[in-house]
Amino acid sequence: MGPAIPYLRDYVAIPSVNPMGRSDLPKEIVGEAALAGHLESQLRRLSVDAQRVGDAERPSVLAEVRTGEPGASTILVASHLDTVPVDGMEIPPFDPVVEGGKLFGRGACDTKAGMAALVAALERVLSRGILRRNLILVGEADEELGSIGVRDVLAHLGDRRPDWVLATEPTDLRVVHRHKGVVHVRMEARGVACHASNPSAGKNAIVLLSRAALALDALAEKLTAHADPELGPATLSVGLLHGGHAPNVVPDHGYLVADRRLLPGESLQSARAEFEQALAEAGVSDSVELTSCSLEKPTLSTPVDHSAVVCCAAALRAGGQPGETAGVAFGTDAGVFEAAGVPGVVLGPGSILRAHTSREYVEIDQVEAMTDFFVELLSTP
Repeated sequence: MGPAIPYLRDYVAIPSVNPMGRSDLPKEIVGEAALAGHLESQLRRLSVDAQRVGDAERPSVLAEVRTGEPGASTILVASHLDTVPVDGMEIPPFDPVVEGGKLFGRGACDTKAGMAALVAALERVLSRGILRRNLILVGEADEELGSIGVRDVLAHLGDRRPDWVLATEPTDLRVVHRHKGVVHVRMEARGVACHASNPSAGKNAIVLLSRAALALDALAEKLTAHADPELGPATLSVGLLHGGHAPNVVPDHGYLVADRRLLPGESLQSARAEFEQALAEAGVSDSVELTSCSLEKPTLSTPVDHSAVVCCAAALRAGGQPGETAGVAFGTDAGVFEAAGVPGVVLGPGSILRAHTSREYVEIDQVEAMTDFFVELLSTP
């Protein structure tokens, strides 16, 4: 095995859990600071100029390596440092185990494998003196929730923007050039509390929310009528519904949170208009308020003939991989970069079907193939 696997084991062994708004997680596993410090030191040992940017507790790592050649292209490779929480995991999340050609642990494929492959490749390229592209290496914080890390990095770079970006999410080594966007909406119902022995004296917030949820379900059915040939239909799912105090109290308040997946060409504004119309059609717009509607991840839509797609596919094929292009349903920070004016692709080892799971793992041969890919990409002008 090459150096990428030992690097990956080190990364997985360092907890970097995104709290995702929770306050019940052990402090010693929360945040990216420990992993960011490890990565920063590792890069500096390679004589790479690396630094932490952003909040001290939730930092991102930014490193720049330049060829010194006039006119060399500049690419930004971003691999997020944070992971989802570890509730319900069936394996020790921070004790990486290699078994059956796989490495197990939280973050193994999502996305510490991508960073391990990049660092191993960079080490090889620098030792051989074959760097032909300028590289901005980013280990980003908070990809799993709010993309704070990307915004910190973009603010630090200012006008120094790369030609394109590669986000190392698990894609089974396919070049993903299009993906859906993510909108989250929160709706709150305001009712009137009273004793359950006389419910007509009150106004039941849970009933109102239920009507809103059914209206969203009907909207979700409508969305299936218009599908993207590559990405499929836009989707809508109610993921949280909460309300009530006790069985003998008519609830006066409740809320729900829903997830809407956008297709390229749709927007936060168009999604919000759909939600408002759904509430109106259900007759609850006077009692159920749309309290927040936020764009979590923008869509990605990079033309298949863009240099990012062409170069990545060619580098994969040079290493014996198919170099397939694809679209996916999940959102990534490549969409955030695109919204900021930097086009790009998503590419990495492992399957999205293994991400966030109770037995998360990545295939070792894919990590090694990703390392070879990065060597080819960085050493080819």
